[in-house]
This record gives sequence, C-alpha cells and structure tokens, in this order.
Amino acid sequence: MVIFGAGGDLAKRLLAPALCNLAEGGGLDEAFKVLGVDHKAKGDAAFADGLGAFLRGPGADGEGTSRPTKAAAAAWKWLEERLFYQAGEFEDPATYSALAARLEALGGEGGGNVLFYLAVAPRFFGDIVERLAAAGLTREANARFRRVVIEKPFGTDLASAKALNARVGKCLDEHQVYRIDHFLGKETVRNILVTRFANGVFEPVWNRLHIDHVQITASETVGVEGRGGYYDRAGALRDMVPSHLFQLLAMTAMETPNTFEADAVRAEKARVVEAVQLQSLSEASANSVRGQYRVGRVNGREVADYRHEPRVAARSHTETYVALKFTIDNWRWAGVPFYLRTGKALAARDTSVAIRFRRAPGHLFGPVAGPPAANTLILQIQPHEGVSLAFEAKRPGPDVELAPVRMDFRYADYFAAAPANGYETLLYDAMIGDPTQFAGAREIEFAWRAVEPFLQVGQDAGKVHGYAAGSAGPRQADDLMARDGRAWRPIG
Repeated sequence: MVIFGAGGDLAKRLLAPALCNLAEGGGLDEAFKVLGVDHKAKGDAAFADGLGAFLRGPGADGEGTSRPTKAAAAAWKWLEERLFYQAGEFEDPATYSALAARLEALGGEGGGNVLFYLAVAPRFFGDIVERLAAAGLTREANARFRRVVIEKPFGTDLASAKALNARVGKCLDEHQVYRIDHFLGKETVRNILVTRFANGVFEPVWNRLHIDHVQITASETVGVEGRGGYYDRAGALRDMVPSHLFQLLAMTAMETPNTFEADAVRAEKARVVEAVQLQSLSEASANSVRGQYRVGRVNGREVADYRHEPRVAARSHTETYVALKFTIDNWRWAGVPFYLRTGKALAARDTSVAIRFRRAPGHLFGPVAGPPAANTLILQIQPHEGVSLAFEAKRPGPDVELAPVRMDFRYADYFAAAPANGYETLLYDAMIGDPTQFAGAREIEFAWRAVEPFLQVGQDAGKVHGYAAGSAGPRQADDLMARDGRAWRPIG
C-alpha cells in the first residue's frame, strides 16, 4: 500500500488506526507493506515513530478514543515492522522513478500488487494519477493488480468532476479506480441493504404508498477546527451533500439489485441518483436553506463565530449548514420528498436516515385518543450504530390513550465488534478488489448534476442565515419543513 500524503492528518488519524485494526483482526497478509510518500525528508524509522506516537495518544481511532489494549499494541508492533518511507514532491517525475525502484525492492520483480492511496489535497489527484501512469506504475501485468483510491471531494462541481473523471479515465480502467467515502464503511450504512432486502416486514412497504417522506441528517458538534482555509472555499454543500448524503440517499432509495455483485449494486445506486429530479434555480432557491454558525456553546464549550475562525474571511457567506429538499422521479418514490441537512457546531453529533411512514387512518382513535402519530424507522449511523422503530402503544390504564414507544437495536448490544472508524472495511475491500462500496464515475457525476442548481443559487444570491452554535440550525430550516406540514426529528 503506497500512501501519498503519508505525513498528513488523514494518514495519521484514520488510515494508520484502520490498518492497525485490520492487522489485529488478521485481515492483512504477512507480506503486506506500507510505503509512505510525502515531501518532508525523513527515514523509515521516523515515519513509523510519528504514526506510533499518534496511535498511542488520545483519539487514535479517529472517533475520539484511544486503544491502549495489549492486542492493539501487538498489532502495532506487527505493522511497525512493515512501514517504509519515500521522500519526494508529488509533481516531480523523479519521485515516481524513485518510487518504481523502491517498489521493486519491497515487492520483488514487477513491484507486486500495489494499492495507491491518494491522501492528498484534491488538486493533486489528477497529477498523481497521470505521473503514476507515465512511470508505468499503473500497468497491470502478470496477474498483478494496480489500484488507486481517491478521497473526496471528487470535484467541486459537475464540470470539475467530469474533467477529473476524464483525466483519470485516460490513465486507468474503471475497475482500477476506488472513489472512497468512509461513510460507506459504517456498519449501519452497509446494513441498510440488509434491513431493506432481507426483511419481509420492510421491503413491501418501502415505497410511495406507505412512506410519507425521508430525512437524512449529518450533524456535527465540531466547528471548522483549524480547516478554515479549505472550508471557506468549500462549504457544507460541496463538502457533504454530493458525497456523504447522496451515498446515504442512494442506499436508501435504490431498487433491488439482481445480485450483491459490485456491478449490480453500483448500477442501481447510479440509476436512482440519476432519477433525482433536476431543479430550476427558482426551485433550488425555494427548496434550500443555508446557515452559518455564530457564537454559542456546544457541550459546555464556547464556540467562536465562524467569521472569527482562523483563515475565514471576515465577511464570509460560506454556509456551515445546509438543508435541501429533493424528489426522485421514478415509480417507487414519485411524490415522496427527501429532506437532507448537514451542519457544523450543532447541538449533537447525529448521522441518521429517518423513514417517516404515512399515518394510519385516525377515525378509530380520534374521538377518544386523538389521531395516532406516524411511525418512524431510524437507521442510526453515528454516534451509536443501530436501528430503531417508533410506534404507538396503549398507555396502561382504564382509558384508551396512545403513547409513543420505541424498539431499539444497537450493534454494540448484539455483536462484539472491534473498534473501527469505517476505513477498515473499505481498505480491505480495495485490497481484495471489491468495489461494491465505492462510487462509480456515473454516480459521482449524477450527484453533482443534482446539486448544481443549489451551488449556483448560493453563488449568485443565496442568503446565509445565522444560527447559534449548539442549536439545531437556522430557524428557516424549520420553515422549509413546516410549509409542507412536516417537521425535522430532533437532532441527537
């Protein structure tokens, strides 16, 4: 595994812990090696020491907890012996000549099987792929594979996504490209298909006849956390919606694939994203709310105004919160709105998909207990992975009085799972050549196409509404739902 950008935050915070978890679980071959590539001059030992120091500190698994177990220590020792480093500039052809020689030394004649991971700024994606190809490092021969993992964001709009797909497509076959979204490594995301298609109680009602609407939420308690320079150019819409939220939408709304083979699953995901109805600029304006956090408190911690964050413009209009309404123009989902929201510095960390079913007829209970509430199926992805179902029950007593209750399933209560950050499964899949949980080129472009009108509205005249850090977002997002006679479920 060759990691470009091996000295960066992603490699330390997420990739190294994931590899350590894979090693602990026996998911890596004895011949496995990691070669880090970055511009700083350092040796193999210094590279290993830097990763080891981070792994032994707090937040080692990328989710805020460390892993000081004996098993983890043994896994790190195993991995540490297989870490190597190559200094070089990403845009210098000499880097790739040296890389080719190093791969020969580490992997034997031909360099062995290689997974290239681009943990770098997006501006380097196309350059690195082209230089790898020019150096002959992407050529597959003698049963060797050469695969490239590309992080998000894959483009910043439809035009740039198409351009990047074209550049990559000239150098690599599509089966060699793994566009990674770590949300798809979360157990509950992967369980969406099982929940839908393996349970006879859900699949028959997963359509417009029984579902009123769908809410997809990705809320964070953190602010921009020192990433103001990047975030002020990107914003919540570009950063989260075409990638994370559209992946959740695709998994929730896709048709049943013929098989669980990668091509079948990816084809259905692309098909449903293609069916997202394209909106005019006036429709996109009416169906979106952009917000930006102001001073407030999150979990007892004071949070500064976004415009006072380092490397953020004093008069920035970049959104840190966005709420959107989409519809899907196909037989299953005609008339069912999909409400998407994501934001920073909110009241709670909450990534979830909420399926709100249509209300049962209320004539039976109306005279004595009022109309029953709508049932909601919640697929909880973060922070506690699980599934819950909200439904109505009779409150104990002589009168017929309805009361909301919930049935909850949490992964931690049923399965003894090792600590994970979502990258373990995806790295393993990339190594064994299973692209099921990775986005294809068409899917990426369809997502950007659907988001494009909202980007244009934000650039042209879109208003950004202030909201207090530690709240649920701007009041106008509630109005977006209220005009349809609906309401957001509480965050957290």
